[in-house]
Amino acid sequence: MGSWKDMLESQPIISKMVINSIVKNRVSHAYLFQGDKGTGKNMLALLFAKSIFCRKKQNYEPCEQCSDCRRIESGNHPDLHIVQPDGASIKKEQILHLQKEFTYTGLESNKKMYIIRDADKMTANASNRLLKFLEDPNQDTTAILLTENSQAILNTIRSRCQVMSLQPLNPKILEQRLIEEGLTEANARLMSTITQNIQAAIEKSKDTWFAQARKIVVQLIEMLQNNQEEVPLFVHTQWMSHFQDREQLHEGLDLLLIWLRDLVHKHLDDTASIVFIQHINKMEEACMYWSLSDVTTYLQATMEAKRKLEQNVHPQLVMEQLTLQMQR
Repeated sequence: MGSWKDMLESQPIISKMVINSIVKNRVSHAYLFQGDKGTGKNMLALLFAKSIFCRKKQNYEPCEQCSDCRRIESGNHPDLHIVQPDGASIKKEQILHLQKEFTYTGLESNKKMYIIRDADKMTANASNRLLKFLEDPNQDTTAILLTENSQAILNTIRSRCQVMSLQPLNPKILEQRLIEEGLTEANARLMSTITQNIQAAIEKSKDTWFAQARKIVVQLIEMLQNNQEEVPLFVHTQWMSHFQDREQLHEGLDLLLIWLRDLVHKHLDDTASIVFIQHINKMEEACMYWSLSDVTTYLQATMEAKRKLEQNVHPQLVMEQLTLQMQR
C-alpha cells in the first residue's frame, strides 16, 4: 500500500486538496474520484479512510501499524464499507444493504465511510437508491465514489459530490520507476504503455501468458508480410487458442495497436517514441513492405475490430476479417 508521499508525487493537486480537507477538518460528505485505470483512485480512497480513522496519525499521515490501519488495508474495518460490482454491475440490493448498515452508529467511532468502486456500473435502480442516500447525508458519513467513466454516472449524483479528476501518470516517469524496480528498458517501456499501475506492470512483466502473447503478435505481423496463405491457419491454431476469451483478445489487439503505432513512428523517423524497441530491425522491414497509408488503415481496422468485440461479434470472425483487411 502506498503512502501520502507516493500520492503527492503521482497526484500532487488532488492529494493536497484531500490532505487540506483532513487537516482543517472540512471533509465533504461525498467525493467522486475520476481517472483512468492505474492513476491511484483506490489508493487515494484507502489513504483517505486511514487518515480519518487512524487514532495515532501524525497530522494527516496514518501510522499504518494500528488495528484501524491494518483492518482498512485488509478490508475488514467495521466502519468502512466497500461496494463493488457483483458480476457486471452494482445492484440495488447492494445499495439497500449499505443503507441498512448506515442506520447503525459507528461501532468504534462516530464516523462512517463507504467506498463505491466502479460507480459507473451501478444499475439505474441502484443509482436512484444511492441518490436518495446522498440527498440526506449524515454529517459523520463520508461517501467516496470511484470511476473511470464519470459521464456514465447520473448528473444528480455528480452534483452532490466533490468531483476530483486524477491526471494520467507521465509514462516516462513510470518507465523510470519500473527500471528502478528491475525491469529491462524494453519491458519497462511496454508496461508503462499498457498500465499506469506499477505493481500491475511488474506482475505482467513476469506473466508467461503475456510474454507468449507478445511473441504471437510479432509472429502474426511477420506472417502477414511473408506468408499470407498461412494466416487463416495461424489465426485458428495459434491466435485463438492463446487469446481464449474477449478480455484476452482485447489484450492481443492492444499489443497489435502498439506495434502499428510504432510503425507510424518509424515512418516518421520518431524512433524515440517506439515502444517495441527490441524489434527495430523488424520494423524497418515492415516499413519497406507497408506504406504509412497502409499502416494508418490497419490501425483504424484494428480499432474497429475492438469495437466489434464489444458488440459481441464472434471473436474468430473478428480476427479473420481483420487479418484479411491487412493483406495486400
